Amino acid sequence: MSSRSGHSHTRTREASHAGSWYEDRPAKLASELDSYLSKVPDTIDGANLPVPGARVIIAPHAGYSYSGPCAAWAYKALDLSGAKRVFLLGPSHKYYTETCALSTFSKYETPFGDLTVDTALCDELRETGDFSNIPVNREVQEHCLEMHLPYLWKRLEQTFGGDSDRFPPIVPIIVGVLNEAEEKTYGEVLAPYLKDPGNAFIISSDFCHWGSNYSYAPQYIDGKLQNPHGHTPIACDLSHIDLGFGVEQSSDVSPPPLHEIIKKLDEMAMDAVESGTHGKFHKLISKTKNTVCGSHPIGVVMAALEILSEEGLADGKGKFKFIQYQRSGLVVDKKDYSVSYASAYAVL
Repeated sequence: MSSRSGHSHTRTREASHAGSWYEDRPAKLASELDSYLSKVPDTIDGANLPVPGARVIIAPHAGYSYSGPCAAWAYKALDLSGAKRVFLLGPSHKYYTETCALSTFSKYETPFGDLTVDTALCDELRETGDFSNIPVNREVQEHCLEMHLPYLWKRLEQTFGGDSDRFPPIVPIIVGVLNEAEEKTYGEVLAPYLKDPGNAFIISSDFCHWGSNYSYAPQYIDGKLQNPHGHTPIACDLSHIDLGFGVEQSSDVSPPPLHEIIKKLDEMAMDAVESGTHGKFHKLISKTKNTVCGSHPIGVVMAALEILSEEGLADGKGKFKFIQYQRSGLVVDKKDYSVSYASAYAVL
């Protein structure tokens, strides 16, 4: 892995997507987030929200009109009561890297105010030699971390009160294209931080991006999943998988609606995440090619959680639980497109 030396600049990353992907007027944005959060139940599976000890979440990063209601579930579950630092891990949409990359900004702007970057911790991670720096212009263009900050601010406000000086700093990390071994390596680096009860982790990821514009439009043909619009064939036989119709599908049965194929692909991915086995999730994504854009950030944190589990976490801890799944639309025609959103939490 390559590293690039450098230290944080004393400057603020602008909220470049405010006013387009989400509301930039503070009062209206607060009202919108409150509305989303109010629609989430106050209890899930008998546990009051936030779930005690749930300091790791997976949440989507699309425009709020699309993914805001789904993200509210993860953020309402997130326990920030002991947070002294918040790590944010997301995928790179704006440049290609085969490393994890760190912010060189000292603050991140939100419509509510600025969140401080833990520059000392970023420098500590740089000293491992495993991290690069996010190019400044690409960091400004990237949306996957920014989309979480208004929700994070809202939940910090609810937890610590209106004094933003009491808010814990953030650690923005862009996770590049990694193989399974590299995800494990970064998991080993982050495991001690994940173990520390003073650290919360936010993983930014949407799930299936379906449509020709995403080069991923798998259809169920002759008992197998095939991707006529993509560049990579999918070797995934679903002919003996119950797709929710109460009977096994085979080549002589009419194929299910495309949105059911998408749902099944996402359910397979979510089941693999919930298994707590990093290798199982990596293998599933490699097999189905499901366009889970944050699969590498998820993989890194799963690898770290697996290390903690091997060290002896209590039963039921260290595994994700998905609590919400939504889509931007239900695909019925091969010309349609959709993006899936999912929210999950893990208790440590």
